[in-house]
Amino acid sequence: MRFCRFDDNRLGVVIGDEVKDVTAVLDRLPAYRYPFPHGDQFMAHFAELRPAMEEMAKAAPSKKLADVALLSPIANPGKIVGAPVNYRLHLDEVLDSDQLHHGMKIKPIAEAGVFLKATSSLIGPSEGIVVDWNDRRTDHEIELAVIIGKKAFRVPEAEALDYVAGYAIGYDITIRGPEERSYRKSLDTFSVLGPYVVTSDEIPNPNNLDFELTIGEESRQKSNTNLLIFNVQKLIEFTTKAYTLHPGDIIMTGTPEGVAPIAAGDVLHGTIEGIGTMDVRVYDNWDKK
Repeated sequence: MRFCRFDDNRLGVVIGDEVKDVTAVLDRLPAYRYPFPHGDQFMAHFAELRPAMEEMAKAAPSKKLADVALLSPIANPGKIVGAPVNYRLHLDEVLDSDQLHHGMKIKPIAEAGVFLKATSSLIGPSEGIVVDWNDRRTDHEIELAVIIGKKAFRVPEAEALDYVAGYAIGYDITIRGPEERSYRKSLDTFSVLGPYVVTSDEIPNPNNLDFELTIGEESRQKSNTNLLIFNVQKLIEFTTKAYTLHPGDIIMTGTPEGVAPIAAGDVLHGTIEGIGTMDVRVYDNWDKK
């Protein structure tokens, strides 16, 4: 299954080039009072809602996918986890460039650990990236994004994929500078997720997916997830050693070599095998967005 969030917070099942509106299924979610439970509650109940979504989609009103405004398919993640320098060639390019490392000691992921991005930075592809720190270089980073489906703590690598609900394309936008990663990667609009979530049953092996990011006619990043230093299972094991992950939490698995600046007017065109494509426009101020 492929599901999205679109227009005015509608829930859709994506079939081919159409979106089937199954928003009514959300009425089946439990009613909560403060304090609310951890995690995205749609994702916490996705397994039980999925049969109803599939049945509802058969007769649901539809729109062309190209005609809807795509929001982040996950509305309320508790965490966005980032995996720094998780491709060997990207580690090499960072070490070789003063513009990327800014004099900081860059460590491999096993030594650096993962980092957290602010959930307020999360957007969908139709919302657009705003790059308005004109004194700084701001780069694109395409990544496979992993969506957690159930509470996970101290998960062994061999069982890790059992905790994955699905996958999406992620753009981890980054301002270069001397500050900690969480600061430079958490500006509003700096975490893009979409265009929808593809459930894990459609991608049995996330560790062998071709992907590419282009801008215009130029290929910027091109790689395969089989080159991850920590693959998806290892990342989940490593992350849950420190953090409890809840349904809807997002792991961005890291970016390959080829990171480069973006500017107003650019359209990031990303493709990941088994998922699809995601186009996102770059703006230089909030008024134009």
